[in-house]
Amino acid sequence: MIIGVPKEIKNNENRVGLTPGGVQALVARGHKLIVETKAGQGIGATDETYAKAGATIIDSAKEVWEKADMIIKVKEPIQPEYALMKPNLILYTYLHLAAEPELTKQLMERKVKAVAYETIQLDDGTLPLLTPMSEVAGRMATQIGARYLQKSEGGKGILLAGVPGVRRGKVTIIGGGVSGTSAAVIAIGMGAQVTILDINMNRLTYLDDIFKNSINTIYSNPSNIEKAVREADLVIGTVLIAGAKAPKLVTREMVKHMEPNSVIVDVSIDQGGCIETIRPTSHSDPIFREEGVIHYGVTNMPGAVAQTSTYALTNRTLKYAMLLADNGFEKAISMDKALYKGVNVCNGKVAYKQVADDLHLPFEAVKI
Repeated sequence: MIIGVPKEIKNNENRVGLTPGGVQALVARGHKLIVETKAGQGIGATDETYAKAGATIIDSAKEVWEKADMIIKVKEPIQPEYALMKPNLILYTYLHLAAEPELTKQLMERKVKAVAYETIQLDDGTLPLLTPMSEVAGRMATQIGARYLQKSEGGKGILLAGVPGVRRGKVTIIGGGVSGTSAAVIAIGMGAQVTILDINMNRLTYLDDIFKNSINTIYSNPSNIEKAVREADLVIGTVLIAGAKAPKLVTREMVKHMEPNSVIVDVSIDQGGCIETIRPTSHSDPIFREEGVIHYGVTNMPGAVAQTSTYALTNRTLKYAMLLADNGFEKAISMDKALYKGVNVCNGKVAYKQVADDLHLPFEAVKI
């Protein structure tokens, strides 16, 4: 199979679809790898490094897309890439289609076989390809929130750790999954007073057990969310329903009652965000102020720590890339139930029910 790795063009997206090691592993299995020039510069991987791994370096993105049977990316295609997509192309990347109606339409019209990292799901319900970026984004969320709480950044002038005789900063985390837990790890490490809300009592029990007295675990309902948000210096939204738009759990009215210059970081912004007042932002223009509160809604947070993120991502994506390349699309998805769940669009139809429901489109499962 000819596998293409184009350079990412989303705002400040410095990650790349495959590390040189990932390229080498696929080349060793007999596949041809074509990599767009400078695709790896954001992680410090030169064209020479990719060439040594066995890749052919291509000068233009157009040529990579034209020649490839499968494209491996990090982020969803954006408007300049739509025209490059062709029928029967396997597109293997993060898609987050529930929040992307136009991209979904383009994938359908162009009859792309679109496999989304974020919906590949194991029998135990875990999302192995979403996990590494959720870990990165969760850890970053606390770090970013701490920065914007500084007075020099327009914040309240709060130090999360506090000092002897002065209260610690209060961090409220909505959602106790991978991102929420990762955010808590950093917030606890910074010395903050941490509250995590979730609807899963088993998860809250687990978090209570691993963090002991370092956190407060609270059952997530509107009343408890309102109280925790109102008291917080930093609110981190991490709610996830696989493949679906995030529910708006923090309302505008709740945000209105936060102290001025508090901070909100919504990690679930890729899926539309769980804060009513959030909207997508970029690394070059990351924040805005709404109801007197600083909002951070960057949709590709891990792109800021591209080296860590790319290596963590390739560690997880390579297994399924090999499966697709070695066996072809149809056979691969029939061999692996987790990969089958990753198929979001196929043969011009939406093949993932939650995406179809959220976008009010017909659903048609792929027949295997």
